[in-house]
Amino acid sequence: MKKLILIMAILPTIVATAQNQEPIKYPVTNKGTVVDTYFDTAVSDPYRWLEDDRSDETATWVKAENEVTYGYLDKIPFRDALKARMEKLWNYEKIGSPSKEGNFTYFSKNNGLQNQSVVYRKDASGKEEVFLDPNTFSKDGTTSLGGLDFSKDGSKVAYAISEGGSDWRKVIIMDAVSKKIIEDTIVDVKFSGLSWRGNEGFYYSSYEKPKGSELSAKTDQHKLYFHKLGTAQKEDQVIFGADQKRRYVGGYVTEDDAYLVISAANSTYGNELYIKSLKTPDSPIVTIVDNFNSDNSVMETQGSTLFINTDLNAPNKRIVTVDFSNPSPANWVDFIPETQNVLTPSTGGGYFFANYMKDAVSVVQQYDYSGKMIREIQLPAVGSAGGFGGKLNDKTLYYSFTNYTTPGTIYSFDPKAGKSAVYSKPNVDFKSEEYESKQVFYTSKDGTKIPMIITYKKGLKLNGKNPTMLYGYGGFNVSLTPSFSIANAVWMENGGVYAVPNLRGGGEYGKKWHDAGTKMQKQNVFDDFIAAAEYLIAQKYTSTNFLAIRGGSNGGLLVGATMTQRPDLMKVALPAVGVMDMLRYHTFTAGAGWAYDYGTAQDSKEMFEYIKGYSPVQNVKAGTHYPATMVTTGDHDDRVVPAHSFKFAAELQEKQTGTNPTLIRIDVKAGHGAGKSVAASIQENVDIQAFTLYNMGFKALPKLK
Repeated sequence: MKKLILIMAILPTIVATAQNQEPIKYPVTNKGTVVDTYFDTAVSDPYRWLEDDRSDETATWVKAENEVTYGYLDKIPFRDALKARMEKLWNYEKIGSPSKEGNFTYFSKNNGLQNQSVVYRKDASGKEEVFLDPNTFSKDGTTSLGGLDFSKDGSKVAYAISEGGSDWRKVIIMDAVSKKIIEDTIVDVKFSGLSWRGNEGFYYSSYEKPKGSELSAKTDQHKLYFHKLGTAQKEDQVIFGADQKRRYVGGYVTEDDAYLVISAANSTYGNELYIKSLKTPDSPIVTIVDNFNSDNSVMETQGSTLFINTDLNAPNKRIVTVDFSNPSPANWVDFIPETQNVLTPSTGGGYFFANYMKDAVSVVQQYDYSGKMIREIQLPAVGSAGGFGGKLNDKTLYYSFTNYTTPGTIYSFDPKAGKSAVYSKPNVDFKSEEYESKQVFYTSKDGTKIPMIITYKKGLKLNGKNPTMLYGYGGFNVSLTPSFSIANAVWMENGGVYAVPNLRGGGEYGKKWHDAGTKMQKQNVFDDFIAAAEYLIAQKYTSTNFLAIRGGSNGGLLVGATMTQRPDLMKVALPAVGVMDMLRYHTFTAGAGWAYDYGTAQDSKEMFEYIKGYSPVQNVKAGTHYPATMVTTGDHDDRVVPAHSFKFAAELQEKQTGTNPTLIRIDVKAGHGAGKSVAASIQENVDIQAFTLYNMGFKALPKLK
């Protein structure tokens, strides 16, 4: 294709907003002539050139679109007031759960508006000091801490950093006692944990550096390495993945330092499982599971007994035991059997903790090593509990608790006595008692009952005029459980309703629920979301003119598909870092690993036609009145590359009819979301809410304190 030159011109079809401000002058996005053929069907891809993240033309386009977007946002009269309130509410101390490593206790803390949380430590006397401050990694706060792991005796530490939000990491090795860097930086690490073997070195995973753009080029052969202290990275030994091509490979050492556990997968669901004895030099890698038909992990060991968390023959998961000498599934014995609720287990303090999801909220039971249930742990309220993990000999464990109206609070837990106590309760300028959450069950298109939690200020009038944010995900076995958010608190302070349905494709009801929203059943997810919107309207929580839909990543696809299928249903659409070009998602970075959920356009003619039928980029139709839309993405997103959002925005700007604006907000030096600075997070949420309320017709904040 000939090199494209971006021509800065004015579209002949310009739009004016509902607030009667000046018409938006969009930049013209040049159209190429690329056409792909799938099973004798020609599909044009006029904006293929926007996939080149290294070109000057793409950079010019990004700059021009941001100028239009920020020019629009700057004119919203209450944007500054919204930011002031968001910053005030965000500005409270946040403390993470502590862990003991060597002679120190480590924990994270953010004083309120620091861009990145700081890692502190205390010695035995209680003296506190800064251990690691990610705010010093870069001047603009765009370099973040991406992982931290200590050697077995706590004397060494390896920590990963992410620059500009990229999934590519650098690993720095320090003497933990003196805080001095002791080796050269390990580079080009991706999708990796860090796990020490004793004090001699650690395991990590990565791909070969791709040819072409490291932000978008395909990466599909993951390898597990061992880095021995005192040696150069080029000497690091490949432990797994050199001869067996897998897209995702990870390794971790058991707490007793006796075994290396290896997981290998080609998709985001289903993994092979291997184990290797570290007691015997040159011991072989032993196969536990030799296929990708189930999710499996070794979560604990006791001598030669392995405790495995699995959904093999148990869609809601179970824990089984087996001896290392013959660990195949034929020899597995139930330790904590499957129940009707989905299990997420952990261990610590000499106990197992079974954290169950019951209609998307937590129920936690405690077991001993014989499999006997000791107690059900009394949680503070209905919501989400997480944690209960720790070392075998820990006398105190910690867990967090939150819901949509309760800021995340950390509790200490005595596993012997079963007693909880508040360890850290945030002081947030938000009156939780004035708000309530209600769980409802509504009916989707095919008759399936879907749960949804709706949160709002007490006394809400069901008059159809409440600004409502409908948030969804629906994929990859991800469960949306109740959690507090400052941004949502500000939304509700202003009279907003926040609604979260647990769509099929998620993990709230186990593997069957997940599978019901994958491949040729993906439309179920969109139908569930549409039905949620229709329920909110029918029950007069809101109406079309006051409804916004929002989602990120796979949730961005959800929003893109919903707004193209039912553009009449909502006033505002907010797709973030979305998978928008479903015909080509598998050609970028590790995207091919998402095929368990999506399938690919190359699988079969039937699959191609099904995917093309909902793919947002291919389903923007000329002459359609689409809702007011603000697409958001990051220019360094190397998980869902920004070209997805670029192409979708270009299609919308060309084909939108009517007065609703179509904008794209592109964060610079930002990725898929992890590690984003506090300042950037606040501004993004302010802009999203300001855009939403403004396009619902508000000229001032409805109920700002």
